[in-house]
Amino acid sequence: MTFQIALNFEDGVTRFIECRPNEVVADASYRQRINIPLDCRDGACGTCKSFCESGSYDGGDYIDEALSDDEAEQGFVLTCQMVPETDCIIRIPATSDVAKTSISTYEGEVASIDRVSDTAIGFSVKVDNRASLGFLPGQYVNLQVPGTDQARSFSFSSGPGADEVAFLVRNTSHGVLTTYLRDRARVGDRISFNGPLGSFYLRRIERPTIFLAGGTGLAPFLSMLHKIEADGSGEYPLHLIFGVTNDADLVKVDELEAYASRLANFTFTCTVAAPESTYPNKGFVTHHLTPDHLYDGGVDMYLCGPPPMVDAVRKHLADQGIQPANFYYEKFSGSGVVSEIGEVHIKVPESNEAFDARMAMELGAAHMVCGKLSAEQIVEYRRLAEATATHISGNRFTDSAGFREANAAFHLFPVEATGNPTLIDAHRRLMVTEYMGEVLTLSTGLIGDITQDHRDIVEAFEKGDFDRLRAVMVEHNEHAKLTMKAGIEAGRGG
Repeated sequence: MTFQIALNFEDGVTRFIECRPNEVVADASYRQRINIPLDCRDGACGTCKSFCESGSYDGGDYIDEALSDDEAEQGFVLTCQMVPETDCIIRIPATSDVAKTSISTYEGEVASIDRVSDTAIGFSVKVDNRASLGFLPGQYVNLQVPGTDQARSFSFSSGPGADEVAFLVRNTSHGVLTTYLRDRARVGDRISFNGPLGSFYLRRIERPTIFLAGGTGLAPFLSMLHKIEADGSGEYPLHLIFGVTNDADLVKVDELEAYASRLANFTFTCTVAAPESTYPNKGFVTHHLTPDHLYDGGVDMYLCGPPPMVDAVRKHLADQGIQPANFYYEKFSGSGVVSEIGEVHIKVPESNEAFDARMAMELGAAHMVCGKLSAEQIVEYRRLAEATATHISGNRFTDSAGFREANAAFHLFPVEATGNPTLIDAHRRLMVTEYMGEVLTLSTGLIGDITQDHRDIVEAFEKGDFDRLRAVMVEHNEHAKLTMKAGIEAGRGG
């Protein structure tokens, strides 16, 4: 018996290899001419350290310097020692070029064309060598549009085990692929594509999960549901919210109903944004994203849709003070090009760097204006300090979104007082407030007394005591970084 191992590289390229019984992943990879990072082969150097996102395995023998117990518990592996016991997905810390592999090209013929609605077209392809094509549910390919020199990116709507691969695309008047499908395509046409690509794919389900689909962004979730049904739906609730603009855009609802009837823990909600819609549910997906779905952040979230939808959902979560345990998203443009794929995982080092940068700018501003603020400015500065206090009770936020807004105004005040437009612009570009929105929730325990820190900072400004001001600002920055660290670790469940 062999196991299928998906190697997902940093540039989004995914390659599949077969691993023989008792064969380590590195050996299987090199046997199939994919040169993943490797050096000692003895579990001693850590060069081949990767992350296993799904599957069971024997981690093998290694020394602590190569892989710590904490890393092993999180899912990190040494591919020179790892022996798979099931199919696995492994994230490789290198690009496909470094591994001397590349995107694969597949050819086939159009098997079906389905005008799903006035605004959507589905089609399927019978791949010449279907057994050679592996992909993770949620990934996409670059389709070469027949009769043109152009390619468009579309996610699979079929599951990895389906005999034919299927796609769901928006029927736009100017789309190159949709023009072909609508006006020229015939069953039997030859077509080719490159892939699979992308880091937007289904991970192992380890907690309640929510899918958010916008328009034909439903496609990758249909692929994921196919895989979930094939593997068994597990114990955790899974909810999908499907949002569209007009009634005609509401497609594949029958398939969602079929999955809901077969999967005991799967539910879904559809919503239409147009006010004139006759559909019972109105509004955007955020209007139907209730606290019951979010489990106070203890949820994995997958989102696929146009950029405004992705941005709106991220803002909604930030305003609610909710940071999902994991947040995977894919933005696509109307022309059929995947414009952005990402994961929201704020890391402690990058958070620390942002807060340190803020402190450095504010220390520079303090040096310029300490002791020079007018009485009216001190009154306003003190008001801003007290405004942050209204959103805190004890060592918890009472309104994390309100605190972020008030806190941003407090920290910007002395910078604006310098009148230096370059410094002001640089401060506004910092990611501190965005990071706070991704991490801090009502359940985050605050380190230190933020309210008193703010008051002490204002007092030092008023007295013109720069040495005291610097000491308080440095201590306050440490409190902020430790609070963020606590929020980040809580979001990871650790």
